Amino acid sequence: MKFTANQIAEILNGEIVGNSEAVVSKLSKIEEGEEGSLTFLSNPKYTNYVHSSNASVCIVNKDFEPKENTSVTLIKVEDSYEAFSKLLGYYEEFKKTKKLGVEDPHFMGEDVSLGEDIYIGAFSYIGNNAKIGNKVSIHPNSYIGDNVEIGDNTVIYPGSKVFSDCIIGENCVLHGGVIIGADGFGFTPNDKGVFTKVPQTGNVIIEDDVDVGAATTIDRATLGSTIIRKGVKLDNQIQIAHNVEIGEHTAIAAQTGIAGSTRIGKHCIIGGQVGIVGHIKIGDHVRIQAQTGVGKNVKDGQAIQGSPALGYSDFNKSYVHFRNLPKIVNQLNSIEKKISKDE
Repeated sequence: MKFTANQIAEILNGEIVGNSEAVVSKLSKIEEGEEGSLTFLSNPKYTNYVHSSNASVCIVNKDFEPKENTSVTLIKVEDSYEAFSKLLGYYEEFKKTKKLGVEDPHFMGEDVSLGEDIYIGAFSYIGNNAKIGNKVSIHPNSYIGDNVEIGDNTVIYPGSKVFSDCIIGENCVLHGGVIIGADGFGFTPNDKGVFTKVPQTGNVIIEDDVDVGAATTIDRATLGSTIIRKGVKLDNQIQIAHNVEIGEHTAIAAQTGIAGSTRIGKHCIIGGQVGIVGHIKIGDHVRIQAQTGVGKNVKDGQAIQGSPALGYSDFNKSYVHFRNLPKIVNQLNSIEKKISKDE
């Protein structure tokens, strides 16, 4: 696939500085640009690469002015990072070969409802009474349980499992190895300390426009539903326990674990390896730094860090003192010795 700078500028509504007929056929990082490649400049730290890069075309912000002559054709836009992301979307669509139809071998249960223009890959299992929407892609080795509903334009990548009674909305993406609707971790000990399983009778509801990263697990509710609201973005290897609810447009990074019945608000950003206890409420627009341990409710708009979590600025101030702790101890010892001598 080859595109001219002029074609790209039309897609992005950008202004060309340089050769409008420059041709690109691949993408590159700006520091690794080579002839025939398209790149972008977003981080000012990489500005010098614009002058030395061999890339043919570079997307830059409108206010960018090169400090010296450059052979790279520039396309000026409002936001270079956003524009490049948009192009990546186009690139992915061009790369895709849209598969349609039902491959063999597969298993199809009774009373299954199949939409139009679907793809079901080989070795997939579709349970009884499943409802598959239009333009859904279910890739090979996937499992769709009884009574599952999957909305239009959703993609389920190889090896994913959606267990019985779960509901997946429209325009969702479940990456490889995702498990939706496994039993929640529900056990109760008797007077001898022997654990008995508590039946997990609920389901998982995933609303529209949700991305679920590879090998992430979302457990079904004990009663009712575990709910992932519209626009949530989940990274790889996240554990979401039974009866958790995650608010709209919240993003969670890899290896985070959320214990049962916790409520997380809208537009939150949660870093990697965060641990969140059960039965608490985290407000809207909360920022949780990586490796934080959250053990109590968090109010709207807070930024927290540490284990147990502190306010983000308090944590940074405390960390400065922690790093200097050996020095502070030595100073205290010196003061004690001096006081002892004076006495």
